[in-house]
Amino acid sequence: MSQDTALIHPLVSDAQGRPLDVIQLRGLTADCIVGIYNRERVTPQPLRLDVALFLDTRQAAVGGKLSNTVHYGRLAGELRFLLDACRFELLESAAEAVCRYLLAPPTEASAQARVQAATVRVTKPEALGGLAIPSLQVHRAADAMVYATEQTPFGGVDVIHEGATYGVYRLRVKPGGVIPPRVDGNREESELVLGTGLLLQGQPVGRGMAFHGSRGLAHRYDNPTATEQTVLGVYRPREGAPDAPEGLLPPAPGAQYYPAE
Repeated sequence: MSQDTALIHPLVSDAQGRPLDVIQLRGLTADCIVGIYNRERVTPQPLRLDVALFLDTRQAAVGGKLSNTVHYGRLAGELRFLLDACRFELLESAAEAVCRYLLAPPTEASAQARVQAATVRVTKPEALGGLAIPSLQVHRAADAMVYATEQTPFGGVDVIHEGATYGVYRLRVKPGGVIPPRVDGNREESELVLGTGLLLQGQPVGRGMAFHGSRGLAHRYDNPTATEQTVLGVYRPREGAPDAPEGLLPPAPGAQYYPAE
């Protein structure tokens, strides 16, 4: 199987029967935990991701606004973050998590056109040592997805996807909202800031910055802006005894997942 084989996807139409447009991202790779065998649960291996997004781009073509289409540069960073942060048991787990993220309704912090359907292929190029290249391709529609939202004092939490060993959530911080310092030594956290204007430990944090693996560390987000802000979070149970709380400390150095603009 060639590494640049195009996705084979269905023809998808809108409610009026007009074919939807297709945006593709091909060849996105990351080293991540994926598999059920012991060696696969401790050692990251390459995973390749190819996606096709079905949407109507005509408003973007006329108005020239990114909010009427999909910012594929930022989306590539968000998908790479998910691959880095989650601990997938099967290719099926990875494909479903990615589909559910792609098809979730847009938030105010990352306005874009609604994706109506998605085709996702995940590939483990080194799983069989060159004997063959296993992959899985799935297709999902937005109208078949159901997302729960929990209301919180700071705003709300969208449940994007929950797997056996991880959960993917969007933390939606309302204007003036505060996610208070919290400590949970029993879990590992990865969080990606999707908008601009949030404060982390009282300091500005840029769009596309991610923070991985805080353990026993209390950290706080403030939204001083007039618009809702969003943090994409992946949380995993942690093996072993919890760390003792360390208090409110400066955040660890983050990693930038968005391309320079």
